[in-house]
Amino acid sequence: MSIERFIMAFAGIMVLISLALTVWVNPHFVWFTLFVGANLFQSAFTGFCPVAILMKKLGMKTEAQCALAKP
Repeated sequence: MSIERFIMAFAGIMVLISLALTVWVNPHFVWFTLFVGANLFQSAFTGFCPVAILMKKLGMKTEAQCALAKP
């Protein structure tokens, strides 16, 4: 799995978890959903994503690196 795909999966899971927390625990968890959405929005324009930095440090490859590694 590439970093780009992992980030999409991670963001989707975070949105679902935050919505579940909003419904079943406390309505104020909607702010967490807003934070995740705002982070996705800003990373689309700036390219800065803390999760991507962490995944690179853990050795995960980008989509381009995965494409070069295929025979």
